[in-house]
Amino acid sequence: MSPKQSRPKLLQAMIDAFSLPDLRRRILITFGILVVFRLVAHVPLPGVNADALLAMFESNALLPMLDLFSGGALKNFSVVAMGVYPYITATIVMHLMTPVIPKLQALAQEGEAGRNKINLITHWLTVPMAGMGGYGQLVLLQRAGAIASTEALSTVAIILAITAGTMFMVWLGEQITQYGIGNGISIIIFAGIVASLPEMVGQGFLAGEQGQTLGLIVFILIALATTILIVIFTEAHRRIPVQYAKSTFRSGRMYRQSGSTFIPLRVNTAGMIPLIFGMAFVMFPGIIASYFANPAAVDPNLANHIMNIFSPNADFPLGLFYWGFYFLLVVGFAFFYTMIIFQQQDLPGVLQRQGGFIPGIRPGKQTSSYLNGVINHITTAGALFLAFVAILPFAVREISDVQTIQMSSFGMLIVVGVVLDTMKQMEAQLAMRRYEGFIK
Repeated sequence: MSPKQSRPKLLQAMIDAFSLPDLRRRILITFGILVVFRLVAHVPLPGVNADALLAMFESNALLPMLDLFSGGALKNFSVVAMGVYPYITATIVMHLMTPVIPKLQALAQEGEAGRNKINLITHWLTVPMAGMGGYGQLVLLQRAGAIASTEALSTVAIILAITAGTMFMVWLGEQITQYGIGNGISIIIFAGIVASLPEMVGQGFLAGEQGQTLGLIVFILIALATTILIVIFTEAHRRIPVQYAKSTFRSGRMYRQSGSTFIPLRVNTAGMIPLIFGMAFVMFPGIIASYFANPAAVDPNLANHIMNIFSPNADFPLGLFYWGFYFLLVVGFAFFYTMIIFQQQDLPGVLQRQGGFIPGIRPGKQTSSYLNGVINHITTAGALFLAFVAILPFAVREISDVQTIQMSSFGMLIVVGVVLDTMKQMEAQLAMRRYEGFIK
């Protein structure tokens, strides 16, 4: 066996990629942009009390979870504290509004030009969402004493800086998509999550020093098993066989040809969108209640009790309400978003226009009913999988009894998904160049 054949597939793919000048340039551009992102994430906004900000993160269970996806930018209250999440929110809103608003639906059917216009509208929608999110963060920090200044000019300057930081992050993601290895926005989020790994490793050593070695081992085993499960469900799909009847005109005569292929229907069509929707709904009551809750030294009021109920760090059995509600929301949103995506694709209409049909199923209404039944059946498995991943942090905490490390269901889904998509793109680029004779 040659040394090249004995290397792991992933390692060999990276070696082959670096051996090609254009792919090597794309990889280096991607790394360079990520370095810029990490540098900007450590540029704090003026007027922040670092000690009060640290105390706020220690007392609020929601903030460390949000900080995980910003790569520490929120904890530093950096100019990119919002990350690219306003853009993701705007993208989701546009996906939901496209089948509802006729003008957007018409733009979606105009091909590349229509998609560019929708993308431009999404960018414009990101600006007010980033401004509102920045203002919400600013109010929370002011209430905690992390920012002393409440002057109008200072408030406007901070909100404008946060909004500009978000748009800068979106621009960096688009540069990765155009000049790097692709999936720019996802890679930006991926980099923010991976940047928190050293801190998580340190927390693991701390758990071992505190006599939680057995719980730490259980934690690691559950994390590895969950990663394998995420890979399986991310790649799982149901193949629907399709046959096409084609007619070609040659030498003055009409010839009929037939071909067969399949439609891959993913088990997890909705991706991580149900987790985002579910998290937003389950966190909303606690966030609203935090504005009316009494301080820690004062007797708790109704708002304090609501905060305790809708807290992800609530202990058993109070935590069952929060995580049980989250479980049901994820299942519901998985079906809801999958149906929206499925209706936008209009697979029965596309098959009928292209002369395709499913063997044994009549075109038209029967094809639509059949595909709806299949997508509902496989979405049940996908929705339960997402709901299981959603409540995984609570289950791992109760089973392993490790409190110093937080397992993020969002983070695991994003990391695994981005790695799989990036490797597929790299393999596709390498396969194309092998076909063209670039790699011997």
